[in-house]
Amino acid sequence: MSQFLNALNNFIWGPPLIILMIVTGTYFTIRSGFFQVRHLGYIFHRTLGRLFHHDEEPGEEKGLLTPYEAIATAVGGSVGFGNIAGVATAVTTGGPGAVFWMWLTAFLGMLIKQVEVSLAVYYRRTDENGVPYGGPTYYMERGLGEERHWGKLWMPLAFIFGIGIFSTFFISASTYTTSEVVAQSLGIPQAIAALIIVCILYVMIWGGVKKLGQILTKLVPVMSLSYLILGLVIIVMHYENILPTLGAIFSQAFTGSAAVGGFAGATVAQVISTGMARSVYSNEAGWGSSPMVHASSKTRHPIEQGLWGSFEVFVDTFIVCTITALTVLVSGEWTSGATNATLALNVFTNNFGAFGTVVLTLIMIVFSVTTSGGWYAYYEAVLRHLAKNHPNVKKYLLIVFKYFYAVPPFVLTLYLIYVGDLSIWTLVDITSGIPTFINVAVILILSGQYFKLLKDYKARYMHIGEVLPDAVIFYEDKPEVKAALAAEKAQKQ
Repeated sequence: MSQFLNALNNFIWGPPLIILMIVTGTYFTIRSGFFQVRHLGYIFHRTLGRLFHHDEEPGEEKGLLTPYEAIATAVGGSVGFGNIAGVATAVTTGGPGAVFWMWLTAFLGMLIKQVEVSLAVYYRRTDENGVPYGGPTYYMERGLGEERHWGKLWMPLAFIFGIGIFSTFFISASTYTTSEVVAQSLGIPQAIAALIIVCILYVMIWGGVKKLGQILTKLVPVMSLSYLILGLVIIVMHYENILPTLGAIFSQAFTGSAAVGGFAGATVAQVISTGMARSVYSNEAGWGSSPMVHASSKTRHPIEQGLWGSFEVFVDTFIVCTITALTVLVSGEWTSGATNATLALNVFTNNFGAFGTVVLTLIMIVFSVTTSGGWYAYYEAVLRHLAKNHPNVKKYLLIVFKYFYAVPPFVLTLYLIYVGDLSIWTLVDITSGIPTFINVAVILILSGQYFKLLKDYKARYMHIGEVLPDAVIFYEDKPEVKAALAAEKAQKQ
């Protein structure tokens, strides 16, 4: 079984997906005029700059979450244990060169995520309570099925995507990886540590998506800043290794890595696939996950929320993941033979002693529950779409889901602890690769709609070009869609 899963993982993260990601990201980057570079300052102004004031934006749409709550929830699903354990494992598997491919994927991913978030907001559906929900399955239905007249042909794509997304419900690395650190730090059995994490998660998610957004709003900045500061201190402590490390990152990106110490060496193909897979797993660009949260945001324009997607990738990979990679590399711990979060824990313990052990353990717990909490919101969005025409089914489905949510990851953790014939990262790479392939292909097909929205946004708010008087910036504002929705509502009544 383990051989089959390893072969499947190598196939999924082989040339087809790698080429699709690079071609799609390059296409959006070039056709948008290198938007993520030329307008990086504007992206920060409209995202980070807005966190320092709470003035109401003119023309802002109604939604379930404020833009900050949406980004906090989405970052809670992407800036988490993957930035620590995932990146550390990428370095021990692919060597320093994997960091280069992680960066390249993130650079292109800034546009890819902007596109998927923008499309999710544009094609979102308002439920019976007036609350908007969206995501890849929504823009598959409306963008492919309705606008492009695919009929029901969008459904197989949505089905495969949904299976990929919900496979992470049963195969999640957060509980297992974090329980490793907690068990090692507290000197308790890993199964007990996993149970503690599950209990914390249930307490967190019980308030629902709105409450979840409020909780993550407070936790995300604290957990991120604490980790960043300590990581920078470690890098400075090993300043003499910074330039050699950067040289190895670029030189080994195209040559592979030779064995050093406890590191077994890596081929060029392994370097590329590992770096790209960990980048996607960390920042979720192209995965189609965080657009499900962004689609519920209050925003005046789809592209406006898409800017938050670009900002999220930048912070996640170019700042947080880079600090993790550099701490592991400059400290020399990457050749020690340790893996997963244990490697990161060793870095902090060896540099800060008991203080480092305690702090990283607390950070890992927070990262774990916020990651799982963010994914809870993603699953809820998919379930709402699945049962959109059956309110009673949706109600009870969500109740059962809330009770059952943390059970499968706990069971998987027990399996990996007591059986241990698989790598957790083989499983998570498979579950992230499947939906990413479908989602990236779909947004490439729907690219025309994104560029219409981008042109309109630049004219309205960036004073580049002229605003078309008949431009429609939300799908449900189209006259024919309004009429269809009104008829559907009347029929239900």
